[in-house]
Amino acid sequence: MILDDKVILCTGGTGSFGKEFVRTALQHKPEKVIVFSRDELKQFEMAQEMNDPRLVFFIGDVRDRDRLYRAFDGVDYVIHCAALKQIPALEYNPIEGINTNIIGAKYVIEAAIDREVRRVIALSSDKETNPINLYGATKLCATKLFISGNSYAGSKETRFSVVRYGNVMASRGSVIPLFKKIARQGGEIPITDERMTRFWITLPQAVSFVLGCLERMKGGEIFIPKIPSMKITDLADAIAPNLPRKIVGIRSGEKLHEVLISEDEAQNVKEFEDYFVIQPSFHWWKLEDNGAGKEVPRGFKYSSDNNKSWLTIEELRNLV
Repeated sequence: MILDDKVILCTGGTGSFGKEFVRTALQHKPEKVIVFSRDELKQFEMAQEMNDPRLVFFIGDVRDRDRLYRAFDGVDYVIHCAALKQIPALEYNPIEGINTNIIGAKYVIEAAIDREVRRVIALSSDKETNPINLYGATKLCATKLFISGNSYAGSKETRFSVVRYGNVMASRGSVIPLFKKIARQGGEIPITDERMTRFWITLPQAVSFVLGCLERMKGGEIFIPKIPSMKITDLADAIAPNLPRKIVGIRSGEKLHEVLISEDEAQNVKEFEDYFVIQPSFHWWKLEDNGAGKEVPRGFKYSSDNNKSWLTIEELRNLV
């Protein structure tokens, strides 16, 4: 296993993905797993929950370049999860989003190169594809920085890749906990738009995909899993079929459907059995580096409304 005898650091490691990743990593044979985050209470609770001598906690912020340099010393792999993600909050506090999601990415890249981290995977979002909100714009910028980090590394062996996926089911801040709360307490289920669709992935699926990408990456790729779509109305039927609904309208910065691969990106895409790769436009990149994937058709677009895979109401009910 790629994690065996390695030192792995996860920024934002007390978040939904970070906790699941750390829990999974500890099931292998790593030398050490470092959680880097700024919330001491969450770190304390996580330490009590997992109680593993290989687990180390660093209090720090990705905005703090010096702290990252200290934390990255002796690290083999970095999974960069730390980000500000709430769309309305970032629309109101744009500079905070820029400082964490963009400047923080810059510091992660510099620390990884100078501390000779071997591989870095940054987590991104479908919101970065043709972004219409600040969160998506900051993630797009961060992705560009990470991909370019492979050139910035020069003769160093540090390599950077990005994983882009859709909404993580039942993660903090997602619509599922909200719908469940209303289902318990009673009330109206808020529906932004009855036509709305979203990509969905479970936390274990997301972690498994990231680990696979960590193993197969050459540096410079954007990895995109093939994941199912769901209709927001089907989710409401799965969680609270007997409650009335209220159409509240799409919030500022929201899309009706999400896009994981745009038409403009299609020319650089290779398709595999269960994922896509957007290849980098580097002179040193060889098309055969990612195996026997096939090209996608001209004008290809991978969006939540044109997906071939859809979750049924029953499947959603079993998942949530």
